[in-house]
Amino acid sequence: MKIFIDSANLDEIKKANEWGIIDGVTTNPSLVAKENKDFKEIVQEIISIVDGPISVEVISTDAGGMVKEAVEMFEWSQNIVVKIPMIPEGLKAVKILKTRNIKTNVTLIFSVNQALLAAKAGATYVSPFIGRLDDIGHDGMQIVRDMVDIFNRYNFKTEIIVASVRHPLHVIDAAKAGAHVATVPFNVIEKMFDHPLTDVGLKKFLNDWKKVPK
Repeated sequence: MKIFIDSANLDEIKKANEWGIIDGVTTNPSLVAKENKDFKEIVQEIISIVDGPISVEVISTDAGGMVKEAVEMFEWSQNIVVKIPMIPEGLKAVKILKTRNIKTNVTLIFSVNQALLAAKAGATYVSPFIGRLDDIGHDGMQIVRDMVDIFNRYNFKTEIIVASVRHPLHVIDAAKAGAHVATVPFNVIEKMFDHPLTDVGLKKFLNDWKKVPK
């Protein structure tokens, strides 16, 4: 399973990339707005840091507008993956963009039916938002398991990006379900490193090393 960082913060992206554990980046308008910088400037800096898929989202809600934005963003880099909302006009745009070899990530997916339609339209990726489903009392990870089963059964090429990840257990569950990607916020990536026994073990090793004759 690939790990993307879900962030538009350049410091977070640089640090995670230096750790050698991320395969790509996902952004959205909310994440970009937090940075208070020009959108194109942020995206181009991200492209210069990470050699992998970079998901950036359109703001149009009609197919023509989405396609126009997507074509412009794809000119910045062939690593650009255009995030398209899960609406009928969005899937219309996905179908058009597939003919132009522009990769798409259909976002705001909350059901298996939505994922199935996006895959049929030719999406490169689909992004089920599991944390938001958990928030309203649904089992977000179950739709991921169902998507994996259906996509494998019918040999869909569309990859599943588990999004709206809230904690490290979501990452483990995504891997166990067979998802292709988990896109993970920086603070959750940091938590994935942590274990008290690692801290205790390292402290012991260093203290013991001090006792070795020099």
